[in-house]
Amino acid sequence: MMKNNVPLLVFIGCYLLIASFSFPINDEEEAALYLQKFGYLEDNGYRFGALVGPDGISTAIKDFQRFAGINQTGVLDNDTLGMMNTPRCGVKDKIGHSSYARRKRYALQGSKWRKTDLTYRISKYPQKLKNKSKIDKEIARAFKVWSDVTTLTFEERKRGRVNIDIRFERGEHGDGDPFDGPGKTLAHAFFPQFGGDAHFDDEETWTISERSGTNLFQVAAHEFGHSLGLSHSDEKRALMAPYYRGFQPTLKLDIDDVKAIQSLYGSKDQPTPPEDEEPSGPPPDTSDAPDLCQDASIDTITRTQNGSTYVFKGDFYWKILQDAIADGYPRKISDDWGGLEGNLDASLTWSNGKTYFFKGGRYWRFTNKEMDTGYPKLLSRGFEGIPDMLDAAFVWSGNGKTYFFKGDKYWRYDSNNDPPVSDQYPKPISNWNGLPSDIDAAFQWENSRTYFFKGDKYYRFNDVNFRVDCGDPPFPRSTFVWWFDCRSISQRTDATETSTPNQELVVRDNNTVIRIDSNPGHI
Repeated sequence: MMKNNVPLLVFIGCYLLIASFSFPINDEEEAALYLQKFGYLEDNGYRFGALVGPDGISTAIKDFQRFAGINQTGVLDNDTLGMMNTPRCGVKDKIGHSSYARRKRYALQGSKWRKTDLTYRISKYPQKLKNKSKIDKEIARAFKVWSDVTTLTFEERKRGRVNIDIRFERGEHGDGDPFDGPGKTLAHAFFPQFGGDAHFDDEETWTISERSGTNLFQVAAHEFGHSLGLSHSDEKRALMAPYYRGFQPTLKLDIDDVKAIQSLYGSKDQPTPPEDEEPSGPPPDTSDAPDLCQDASIDTITRTQNGSTYVFKGDFYWKILQDAIADGYPRKISDDWGGLEGNLDASLTWSNGKTYFFKGGRYWRFTNKEMDTGYPKLLSRGFEGIPDMLDAAFVWSGNGKTYFFKGDKYWRYDSNNDPPVSDQYPKPISNWNGLPSDIDAAFQWENSRTYFFKGDKYYRFNDVNFRVDCGDPPFPRSTFVWWFDCRSISQRTDATETSTPNQELVVRDNNTVIRIDSNPGHI
């Protein structure tokens, strides 16, 4: 029998390390795993386990109910369990703590392709659906849903490298996100910055123009939305809503889908969406600027309210794209960030879009590149309990809390508490498995992962296992190659490469093959 209320406390920390989410959802523990998998439930302390109180569970359930378009009761009622057991896409509904970036019903993941002529290939066909010609037509029709309203074009190639690889797989298939059998998670796709590939669960009964089974065209059109940079929408009528709604003989994009995709790639009438405003005027003298391809160590790195990522070092700063440094950089901090000094210690951006810079015993607050009135201020006044001369500051993607690093110690800061820093702090950085002391910088990137930088190396943190992430090549990795696109052979020492006639660099990242060419098409 289904229970009508969540328990007072649900223990999920260590449970996540020994159990995995699976259908069907029948009780509170399974629901908690579902909420965590799809981004609704934060976990405070994955390493040692955590007690999630009733308020946290209720809030997560309400958030899920709002997104699913059902009555927001905050309890695990029949409607909620019904939606949790509905076949759906395997991509998360909530990507990070990006509330300041979401002012529309649709959601953008944060990356897009830098070209509009894309190629694809079906490298592995389904076992049950035998007619490859019909499958090809359905996949082409699914891409056409998006090309009809944008300047995008899609070309199928039977050989050679492509932008989007399409495969039908079963169970564990090498990307760290195994499929779970028929009628559950139907498919998943990678956003452009991760290659754009789309995987479909081959244990589903894929059908074409039939009410029975799972309609290939509908699911493919949805997944290709992710491949192009769209997250899930909470508009129930949108194609990018996460749930499979059954066979729809006249499927078409909702206005929510159209606005989302055109915000990335423009419409046929307006081919080029407006770009972020770049600094104007003559370029400044940067002859004395450090060369990040000679010395990749940095002072700090942050992502501002408008989604731009900036690296700071000495008196200069750089804008970082998903695969390289933007043209026109470096620039002097003093030219574009009025009132901000160089040689910074740390920085972070909160979920309200405010960016904080720290130096010595002072801090500055900015909205994008505009300094807020009344700054700088004393660190001891604005961040009680946090020491001067910081190494790094960041909002951890694992729980949305603010952390400060200095030397071999760290502090957790929560402005809602009094005092904001518990007397349990500082704690040793060694608690963060695999991270070294004396970190140079840290931040949460647009993929909702937290990265740590030291010298010319960087570490990606695994929030679930509470340790430095595993990957091939392993972490730490070279900042030269992976962040600054310094492509000399001597700087590729940690990349697994294969040479191709087109100088394609193939890198295996966390068991996922990522293709990077000399003229990258995605960011």
